[in-house]
Amino acid sequence: LLGIESPVVQGGMAWVAESHLAAAVSNAGGLGIIGAASAPAEWVRAQIQEVKRRTDKPFGVNIMLISPYAKEVAELVAEEKVPVVTTGAGSPEKYMSLWKEAGIKVIPVVASVALAKRMERCGADALVAEGTEAGGHIGENTTMVLVPQVVDAGMAAAFMLGAEGVQIGTRFVASREAQVHENYKNCIIKARDIDSRVTGRSTGHPVRALRNQMTKIYLEKEQAGVPFEELELLTLGGLRKAVVDGDVTNGSVMAGQSAAMVKEILSCEEIIQNLTEQAEKLLKGVSKHE
Repeated sequence: LLGIESPVVQGGMAWVAESHLAAAVSNAGGLGIIGAASAPAEWVRAQIQEVKRRTDKPFGVNIMLISPYAKEVAELVAEEKVPVVTTGAGSPEKYMSLWKEAGIKVIPVVASVALAKRMERCGADALVAEGTEAGGHIGENTTMVLVPQVVDAGMAAAFMLGAEGVQIGTRFVASREAQVHENYKNCIIKARDIDSRVTGRSTGHPVRALRNQMTKIYLEKEQAGVPFEELELLTLGGLRKAVVDGDVTNGSVMAGQSAAMVKEILSCEEIIQNLTEQAEKLLKGVSKHE
């Protein structure tokens, strides 16, 4: 897609990703990126021309869409026929046709599944799925949660990182055999990738659960510096409320960020069969490419 030798794209780091670094990465076989950040178009033009002097390999420009110079830089990259544009901090939809007419490959950086789908619809050539452990501007989801949802890789992603097995909790909550109130199961089925919250970080007892009235009140009180004892009262018996009583408004609907990948209630046998078949299929595809 990009005409590069190695599947490595350099990040568009403000103040760091200038012409020397971008050209060096491109010459080494990756995709070097100039970070436009909040710089004016004249600076970006000088950087582009310098990269062109230093390499004949493909390179790109990262455009931070909240920059006051975003429009000028968007027009500049089309004028300079930059091979690739990566984008961050917003949606590049209004510039898509301009870039496409210039033959530019567009790769938005996304931190959520919703934005990934939106970018696919508006004609992005590829995506960078950036997890919360990355540097700079980030979303909430980890790479291990975000990437499988964007590319539908599931368990195979863990094996590709060297794991020999996986521990799974949330998926089994939404199983036929789980003795859990239907309200709890339905919350997991309906969850989006941005629907979990972590309470108790300030107390040293962090808990991830799907957002509801309880998490909202807890986080407000936690931010206000309410004593630990008062916070503890909010969650006392909260998991039982959700699991047994089906009170998913005031109860603690504990679930992982992966809840958004759960789309239906299946039997445990079906869940394990689906997971293993999908992983085997994907890993077989990887070994073919190797």
